[in-house]
Amino acid sequence: MHISIILAHPDPKSLNHAVAFAARDTCRELGHDVVLHDLYAEAFDPLLPAGEIPRDGNVDASVARHCEEAARADGFIIVHPNWWGMPPAVLVGWVDRVIRPDVAYRFEESDGGEGVPVGLLKARTALVLNTSNTAEERENKIFGDPLERIWKDCIFDLCGVRDFHRRMFRIVCTSTAAERAVWLEETRQAVAACFQAAG
Repeated sequence: MHISIILAHPDPKSLNHAVAFAARDTCRELGHDVVLHDLYAEAFDPLLPAGEIPRDGNVDASVARHCEEAARADGFIIVHPNWWGMPPAVLVGWVDRVIRPDVAYRFEESDGGEGVPVGLLKARTALVLNTSNTAEERENKIFGDPLERIWKDCIFDLCGVRDFHRRMFRIVCTSTAAERAVWLEETRQAVAACFQAAG
């Protein structure tokens, strides 16, 4: 399997990096091909130029490479913190530029403007791994867990990826080394459960 890992956190010493690397290593141990993109380290440009918006728009070489990898992926692992109930801006920009028409979805010719897409992604499984400093009860009661809605319903389901899994690690700012070790083990277990060993 080809697994695409997308990491969005500015601090290379972050828990997010450790989680992404644990996911990468587990995928490799399972016999999968892995591409890990650290969007901050790569200085991925999140700004969507107007000329890129049309489905036949001009896409620069680096974005085209991301698009090719996304189309080829058998599975996705997305790693990022919960910032204001959203992914970091660089990751939102990655979605804007890479999860694009004729790569991740298309509209039927008969579409009357209602915008119901047909998913095109080859991948069938997505695992989203988040970190947060918001307690679970508060997240669910006050905010309604917007990250679940964004990734499950607004992105992956729309693009044809139906097998969706998500894990939130919290509360990071007060966590101990022992707690983080447990979270990394949970990451490895989640990856192994979602992406079985290559046969």
